[in-house]
Amino acid sequence: MNYRGFFFIFSVRNDFWYNVLRAYRKEACGVKKADKTTVTIRTIAQLANVSHMTVSRALNDSELVKPATKEKILAIAKEIGYVPNINAKSLVTNRSYMIGIFFTNLETGTSNSFMTDVVAQAQSVLPKSYSLSINSVAKAMAGQYISINNYDGIIVISQSKSDYDFIEYVHNLGLPLVVLNRVIERDDINNYAIGDRLGGELATNYAIQMGHRKLALIRGIDSFESSVQRTNGFMQAVEANGIAVDPTLIKVGDYRPESGHELMREILASGNIPSCVICENDDMAVGAISACVELGYQIPRDISFIGFDDMAYAKFITPSLTTIKKPTAQIIEMGVAKLMAIVEGEQSDVEQKIVDPEMVIRQSVVNLYQH
Repeated sequence: MNYRGFFFIFSVRNDFWYNVLRAYRKEACGVKKADKTTVTIRTIAQLANVSHMTVSRALNDSELVKPATKEKILAIAKEIGYVPNINAKSLVTNRSYMIGIFFTNLETGTSNSFMTDVVAQAQSVLPKSYSLSINSVAKAMAGQYISINNYDGIIVISQSKSDYDFIEYVHNLGLPLVVLNRVIERDDINNYAIGDRLGGELATNYAIQMGHRKLALIRGIDSFESSVQRTNGFMQAVEANGIAVDPTLIKVGDYRPESGHELMREILASGNIPSCVICENDDMAVGAISACVELGYQIPRDISFIGFDDMAYAKFITPSLTTIKKPTAQIIEMGVAKLMAIVEGEQSDVEQKIVDPEMVIRQSVVNLYQH
């Protein structure tokens, strides 16, 4: 009788014989790696000659396991194709192993580059056993409120004061919560924000130091706090330096490259040409530069540009973009660390921090004193 007939006759679902026969079938087929559906922590424990508790601790990177033992266990787990059963783990720990990231609005105002940057940074510091779910406050507020069982914790990337009701809702549920990006007027919620006003001042003061007096500003969305604060920083700097800004050179965009392109075309068509354009994100700066190049302007000889964010591409465009570096990585790292501490039940004080941005000088601003 061949192995197929043997397998058929004894295919009753007795746990022991079923697994023995599956192993026999795999052996007969020449498959050496264990079936991932049958490999368990106990399988690894037998092969490593340790207890299943030791295996569990090693797989969770516990310091209670000696490094050599941990290395041996991880090597065996990899060799036999062990895949942790997150669903089973969730039942035991009463966790979903899911963290929700909520942006203000994914339809408008959240650029693809910003969202990608935030998610990548969060994923890089989140424990490997956790997954991320990307959502928007706008959809949640439209009636799609979350179930408390869906997430172990919530990260709100707050861009507008319109997020307040959602933040309050999550806080009242008692879910672990951190709010990132903007300053919120709460002293009972962990908050890690970016100094957007200072960023606006840094960009404007640098343009002025380079001899620019005829400035244009391409803003972000009016209702977004980052835009409000960056504009406030811009206005504070020009006023402190006694510079009058032509209101027609202040445009309101939506953070997309297309809006930067369109608004720059409007400025150029007016004939009222600025010497330097400050854009409230890098995406709009790239769009605006493209509009200038299309019409034959030389950057930065004819018009200089300053962005905001310091996205990965900023140093690779021509000319490389002078910009304000947002401390996104720092606030994400602090926020995730605090959130996971809360999830793990650690007691700690509420933290509220503002992290300052930095000026990154590249090649998109000409020095008029040397021009």
